Amino acid sequence: MELRQLAYFVAVAEEQNFTRAAERVHISQSGVSAQIRQLERELGAELFDRSARTATLTAAGAAALAPARAALAAAAAVSQAVGDVAGVIRGRITVGMVVGCTVTPLFDALAAFHRAHPGVEIALLEDNSDRLVQGVRAGTVDVALIGAATAAPAGLEALTLVSERLVVAVPPDHPLAHRRRVTLRDLVDHPVICMPAGTGLRTVFDQACAAQRLQPVIALQAGAADAMADLAARGLGVAVLSESMAESYRDRLGARVIDDIDIPALLCLVWRAAHGPAVRELLGYGRRAFGGGGLPKPAAAGDDPKDSRAVSPEEQ
Repeated sequence: MELRQLAYFVAVAEEQNFTRAAERVHISQSGVSAQIRQLERELGAELFDRSARTATLTAAGAAALAPARAALAAAAAVSQAVGDVAGVIRGRITVGMVVGCTVTPLFDALAAFHRAHPGVEIALLEDNSDRLVQGVRAGTVDVALIGAATAAPAGLEALTLVSERLVVAVPPDHPLAHRRRVTLRDLVDHPVICMPAGTGLRTVFDQACAAQRLQPVIALQAGAADAMADLAARGLGVAVLSESMAESYRDRLGARVIDDIDIPALLCLVWRAAHGPAVRELLGYGRRAFGGGGLPKPAAAGDDPKDSRAVSPEEQ
């Protein structure tokens, strides 16, 4: 038997699905199935019950799972031990990123890390912030860039990169565009365009509404700031964005800080306290790329937009 067969077996056992396991190990579903069939022939027993929609372990599969994980861990430990002596970092690191977020410093950090440690395979995973946090806690994601309402999700280490107020973005002819001060109660009189549940920005908004016992009408949800801005510009609702997100659309939308939302929307890197040398190295590159833990504000009017690295804490 081969280590890759054991890796495919563990992936299917954890995902309970051949398709998701194939995506996780980056080969075709037919390839995963063929390798596991070969492993079953070598062991003389079926490892999975394939009669249902989910791939469940047979008694033989359940017995094999712990030794398979131990074998993979031992192989990784051998590689790591040699790498430690030789000063070489190897392995695989999975980086999570909130959907729709284009944060140039993160990409700069990944590129610099890759140049310095070509023996480490980098996988990039996009998802919403809640699921990325779950992945970091479960160990399926090593480091994640998330939107959050608190500085550090429970049980994880975190580096806050951006802390911003929430704003309401509306077209110039909207009644709120002429208000000097906008509150949550003003906003909920209108249909709201917001990020989906599970995103950092939406969590901040929902918590603020709950604190005042307000029930806004979420008319439309979109996972990308561009879509939210387009919908708001067409008069379909008022968009709830972060300050830097709204700055990108000032040519067609006016932004007013929501005066009584004191909780900031945060953009953070999160990771587990117990981590390997690859994660430790990547975090070092991340801190340097983000200037020690913060991002520049959006460019002011007249500035060259190419010099701006504004981000959006909830694309989150």
